Amino acid sequence: MNKITLIFKHEFLHAIKRAGYILITLAIPVLSLLAIGIIVLVQSLSEPSEAKKKMTIGYVDETGIFDNQKDQGIIELVPFASREDASRAIASKEITEYFVIPSDYSASGTIHRYTTDKEHLTPRFTTDVIKRFLTVTLLKDKVPPDLVSLILSPPDLEITRLNEEGEIASEQNNRGNNAGNIIIPGVFSLLLAFALMFGAISLVTGLGEEKESCLIEVLFSSVSVRQLLIAKVLALGTAGLLQVMVWLISAPLLLNLASSVFGGFLSEIQIPPNFIFLGIIYFLLGYLLFAVFSIGCGAISSNAREGGELSMFYTLTSFIPLWFSSLLVAFPSSSIWIVLTIFPITAPIQTMLRLGVSDIPPWQIVTSIGVLVLSVLAGMVLSVRIFRRHMLLHGKRPGLAEIIRSLKKNW
Repeated sequence: MNKITLIFKHEFLHAIKRAGYILITLAIPVLSLLAIGIIVLVQSLSEPSEAKKKMTIGYVDETGIFDNQKDQGIIELVPFASREDASRAIASKEITEYFVIPSDYSASGTIHRYTTDKEHLTPRFTTDVIKRFLTVTLLKDKVPPDLVSLILSPPDLEITRLNEEGEIASEQNNRGNNAGNIIIPGVFSLLLAFALMFGAISLVTGLGEEKESCLIEVLFSSVSVRQLLIAKVLALGTAGLLQVMVWLISAPLLLNLASSVFGGFLSEIQIPPNFIFLGIIYFLLGYLLFAVFSIGCGAISSNAREGGELSMFYTLTSFIPLWFSSLLVAFPSSSIWIVLTIFPITAPIQTMLRLGVSDIPPWQIVTSIGVLVLSVLAGMVLSVRIFRRHMLLHGKRPGLAEIIRSLKKNW
């Protein structure tokens, strides 16, 4: 046990002291905090006075039916008796634009807008203010104020998914109404993919370098294969878990900070209640799966570069869910996502992405974890046998047929 502890300590400290490890671990939390701080600082320095907060827009009412509603939030509407008066206000820079409600407005529905800005289209915000001004006046004393507010407010759409028979489906997408819910799982999935990739490359590269320098032969003279592999896998796994824990814990804290400072759609983002738990589970299983792959690749590779190239086959495959994430948002119910959720190499990334888009049925999560566990166990048995057979061999890399023959021979 002391030998495993010594190797574990050496590998763990070597992993966490690397500049790349520190950078990718702290990049997201630190950059997020800096971004929030910079935005708050800029807002505080550029905060206009109360008098300058208001934007002034003039209007000329040629119908005589619109009331003097000056206050429209951050926009103040100023009435003028004629177009000439409004134009003089433009010249004296009292206002930068005005609109005219012509006498035939009730028949034509046309509003004339005059501005000093070079615009092809009226800004949406200005259009909304003018629309509110006209609607409130036209409906005054005809429709209750609550109904006027309802007319002006955007519709609050609640989505209910139906099955093919037209009945309400038992599985509902409770998070699909807010597109922002994909942000946290999306960012974490990307970081998780990089963590798994770097962990796998570190393991296979380390084995390749030890094989090139013949250090592996020295190690085997004092430790067993089992002790060496257990120590290496646990050390790199612990370093990766520490990395993932920093991301998982900082994500809700940063989201709460950002939503309290900025509000808006950030305050409506929901993090799934099982997000942290599943994030840890899928990292551990994903890392163990990649570790057993890396052990096999490191054993059959003649050098570190060759081992890194072989590891790209399974590390890049894990990025497939990220490549098609836009399709996941557009078609969350497609059966292809179930396949990627259960397929062991893509399962960690695909599952974490789906958590931000829709509810995942429990049977799919249980099946996904079960397949991952079985894949890890089967891969461990095969990789250890390959490692014992080929790790001390130098020269040309063995082919697939030779590896299969050696497995059959040692079974």
